[in-house]
Amino acid sequence: MLAGCASDSGNTNPDDVQGQGYQSGDGSLRTWSLDERGDVVDLSGVDFEGEAVATRSDEDAVVVLNTWYAACPPCRAEAPDLLTVATDRADDGVRFIGINGVDDAGAALAFEREHDITWPSIADTDGSVVASLQEVVPVRAVPTTVVLDRQGRVAARVLGQVDATTLDGLIDDVLAEPAGA
Repeated sequence: MLAGCASDSGNTNPDDVQGQGYQSGDGSLRTWSLDERGDVVDLSGVDFEGEAVATRSDEDAVVVLNTWYAACPPCRAEAPDLLTVATDRADDGVRFIGINGVDDAGAALAFEREHDITWPSIADTDGSVVASLQEVVPVRAVPTTVVLDRQGRVAARVLGQVDATTLDGLIDDVLAEPAGA
């Protein structure tokens, strides 16, 4: 089960959630060596504009998955860092895909406009996409960021808010791996 945020949607400080029933990730980072990586993560769905989205649509891409929703304080706080990394890494063959299991299209699209989000987010209102991801890697908090290697296997996961430096480092590690590894 995913923990969630319950807060005023204008709140961007993840520390301002005392007494609001909020349980966030602790920022813990886990990486998997090439030998430890399990099954390919093959997620698909429809974004909030009705377009198909799939993790394996570009076979050689490093994919960054990020669970989020609009009223989640750490999701709002990490959005600028995610945008920076997504923009800086677009030419490196890195794709970003969001997964949002809470918001309706209006709230999700408003968040994306407010934060200049350019990547698609799967509308996962029935929880099936996160459930499929959970079969491969534990996703215990929102936000959670998962980095998939070029073969689509989980290389790294951050539970809770991620910063640009950490995410850049994780992507660097995956991009440095030998082709076909």
